[in-house]
Amino acid sequence: MALRKILTDSDPSLHKRCRPVEQFDQRLHNLIDDLKETLANAGGAGLAAPQVGILRRVVIVVDAQDQMLELVNPEIIQQDGEQDGFEGCLSVPDRWGKVKRPMHVVVRAQDRNGAFFQVEGEEMVARCFCHEAEHLDGHLFTEHTDRLFTNEELDELLAAEEDGEGQEKPRRRRRRDRQE
Repeated sequence: MALRKILTDSDPSLHKRCRPVEQFDQRLHNLIDDLKETLANAGGAGLAAPQVGILRRVVIVVDAQDQMLELVNPEIIQQDGEQDGFEGCLSVPDRWGKVKRPMHVVVRAQDRNGAFFQVEGEEMVARCFCHEAEHLDGHLFTEHTDRLFTNEELDELLAAEEDGEGQEKPRRRRRRDRQE
């Protein structure tokens, strides 16, 4: 396993459509392992192959139990509900935008050996499924927001939201709680 460099939004690879995975071999297994190690090191909630310069349809998403899901050739087959929340991206460091996403998502994908399976997620996991799937088609979350906020601006907004609800100010969230 190896850490890979995470590309930033100015890199052309992030704006290209990825090709489906057709060979489920050791090379794919190495890519998946590298993505998992890179994601763990970066403290994110998801990572797609194009974010490390590989134009293949492979993503890793951290589920509600903090397990890393390996999704090869994922496709969203069902979505319902709606949530509106702040979203970030390891390829758009230290910037956040308010993005609408489905509340519940079902994904059909293949595992590292090519077997098909379905997985579903709600709230943050549903958001991650959508966010990472968009990377595979060359899109970034920044296309869904009118404004990007800095870390400091986001902290101020979250604190103001909490104060407005009569609750105490939130502690700074772990980066992974907000960043895909």
